[in-house]
Amino acid sequence: MKPLSQWLRGLTRAGKAQRRSVDKLVKQLLRAPSGIPKPRVKAPAKPKPKLKPKAAPRAAKPRPSRGHIAALPGRWLASCYSPPALGSLSGRHMNYWLYLPDKAPPATRAGGMPMVVMLHGCEQSATEFAQGTRMNRLAERKGYAVLYPQQSLSAHSQRCWKWYDKSTQEGGGEVRLIAGVIEQVAGRYPIDRSRIYICGISAGAAMANIVALNHPELIAALGLHSGPAYGAGHGVINALSVMQHGASGQGDAAIAAVLNRRPAFPRMPTILIQGAGDTVVRPINQTHLMRQSLLLNRMPSDTAVLVELKPAGRGERNPANAHQIRDFYVGKKLLLRVAHIEGLDHAWSGGDASLAFNAKAGPDASKMLLDFFSRQRRLRPLDAAA
Repeated sequence: MKPLSQWLRGLTRAGKAQRRSVDKLVKQLLRAPSGIPKPRVKAPAKPKPKLKPKAAPRAAKPRPSRGHIAALPGRWLASCYSPPALGSLSGRHMNYWLYLPDKAPPATRAGGMPMVVMLHGCEQSATEFAQGTRMNRLAERKGYAVLYPQQSLSAHSQRCWKWYDKSTQEGGGEVRLIAGVIEQVAGRYPIDRSRIYICGISAGAAMANIVALNHPELIAALGLHSGPAYGAGHGVINALSVMQHGASGQGDAAIAAVLNRRPAFPRMPTILIQGAGDTVVRPINQTHLMRQSLLLNRMPSDTAVLVELKPAGRGERNPANAHQIRDFYVGKKLLLRVAHIEGLDHAWSGGDASLAFNAKAGPDASKMLLDFFSRQRRLRPLDAAA
């Protein structure tokens, strides 16, 4: 018995040591790139006297949200989605923020506004993501609504979306919550359901990809900034491997499984943005995501590709890094755009560098996303049949 008890104690110590190593590696990989300061956290405003704190809502009504983002002329609202009290999501809810432009351009008024769903990365909040990307400012000019679901700290201590869980990749858990948020907002406001787009950075990009793969009936186009390849990472350790080495041979099988589940999967126009200097989610992931998009969209091997090389120079506000853009067409339809940016690490290109995970130098990723999305519309069944 003594040798057995010693072996068990040794096994327990080894397990704890491995857990500490994994936690340390996760923190290293999610650490903000050097030279980019952590977000400045303002002290919370003191509550006004004679006002009682409100309980967490189960089906919250939208309410104005304060802060610098509200300085734009549109409405900046905060709300909450609570799914029906059934199944594994009972008791869970998801907070979200919504920007509605002041005036939609005439072309959008009849069919409703297009909407972009923005998923933040690890160690970010929805409001920090809105500030860092400056997406609301651009959406105000273009007439887009912008939706920011937020991962809760109770679900993950660093606000990471659990894109690496097998059940999530198959459409459960947080995917159902995000889809519920989209449906709630589209039902409350004049949103054009044929022009709902989703994008994100890092873990948010991975989750955006999973939402689109499980709900193509909701999503007209997809944008992935610094995102890991789909379908290869099940569990934290495997997820770290994907971030560093991509999906390898598992990527093709993952897309084949999606197409087997849904043989009539519609085309999913996609834009991929990646920094060449990213050591958190390495550029090999963009290569694997590109192949996965080609397979998903059933694009032939002789698909037309237009390559554009843009040198470094002055952008609209900031210097711009040199970058390459590859466009893949089927007929006249742009289905895949791949932007590879020199000098960019794990950060939103052309963002607010006062916040972590944002790089001052362009190109402006938010503008690139809206430019791509503006060319895409989800076909209705009758349109697709025609």
